[in-house]
Amino acid sequence: MSAEGDHERVTPAARTSLRPRLSARRFRGGAAPGPDPTEALETGVAVAAGLREPAGSAAATEALRRLAGLCGAEAAGLVRPGLPDSWWGPGRADGVALAGRARGRRLTEAGRTALPVGDGPVLVLAGGVGSAAARRTAAFVADALERARLTDGEAEAEAARLRALRAQISPHFVYNALTTIASFVRSDPARARDLLETFAEFIRHSLAARGDYVPLAGEFRSVEAYLTLARAVLGERLRVQVRVAPEVLPVPVPVLALQPLVENAVQHGVERSPDGGLVQVSGEAEGDVCVITVDDDGPGMSPEHARAVLAGTAEGAGLALVNVDRRLRAVYGPDHGLVIETAPGAGTRIVLRIPRFQPGVVI
Repeated sequence: MSAEGDHERVTPAARTSLRPRLSARRFRGGAAPGPDPTEALETGVAVAAGLREPAGSAAATEALRRLAGLCGAEAAGLVRPGLPDSWWGPGRADGVALAGRARGRRLTEAGRTALPVGDGPVLVLAGGVGSAAARRTAAFVADALERARLTDGEAEAEAARLRALRAQISPHFVYNALTTIASFVRSDPARARDLLETFAEFIRHSLAARGDYVPLAGEFRSVEAYLTLARAVLGERLRVQVRVAPEVLPVPVPVLALQPLVENAVQHGVERSPDGGLVQVSGEAEGDVCVITVDDDGPGMSPEHARAVLAGTAEGAGLALVNVDRRLRAVYGPDHGLVIETAPGAGTRIVLRIPRFQPGVVI
């Protein structure tokens, strides 16, 4: 896969049984054997996962059924302000009413106990659940809900970073690209048509992509579209080399993980050099890691400034790099952010090292 120019590389439903699955007798001493630890752990994990599901859903109801089995409750409910209540077992109406009367404090009436689990939600347990067991169950539910809230917050932060990247597509570049296309309408209609199709591909990928991840091949197509348009605008000032190994093309990557880095190389490398410059993009496999590099031979920067760029403290530049860096770290861990290799007068290289296989990262 290549863009215009030379081709060389420069390194750098809920189950509704009327009896909980785990009998309360298994938790109350006496001659009955204790619970199987593995089964209890697996049930706890399933409960935590189910409580993350939409309120009132079959999965949430199933989670409460399992929770009741763990603590020996005859019924269990989770009431959250502004959301449908989730309930398993008899006495739903009375349990929801008790939760409404609890008002942020523990309240016991008619064999039912309402326990606050965070700021707003109330857990209701019915039956002979001891005070200590009820407290531990409420703490478990509160922790599960807090973890779900943090997970949702991370997802929203990722979506916000992606929206920010899309909003940062340079209006100056878009204007220049359209102006250049218009200039060819009369003199070279075929080239104008080709460039317009390239522009449409660039916009489609940059603005209309809906998934969290795309194959690396899709990112490289977007890069090629961008570089083709940039060369139409900058002419011979921009020289391009793109090389990518076929084995990394199917690797899933976050949307817009690569194109903003190439745009940064053009804007801060080539356009700032009087004679233009060279942008090189490569992708290759190193064992279980996909290594992507974006090089330019522009003016470069001090290592201190590069660190400030990734820290988000540099003035006037680097927001796209910060967003890409934070998205990569959020997905792959703190060791997989951007690496900038640069020095004044020595150009800039940006390196991404992405696991070729990452749990949860699928297209």
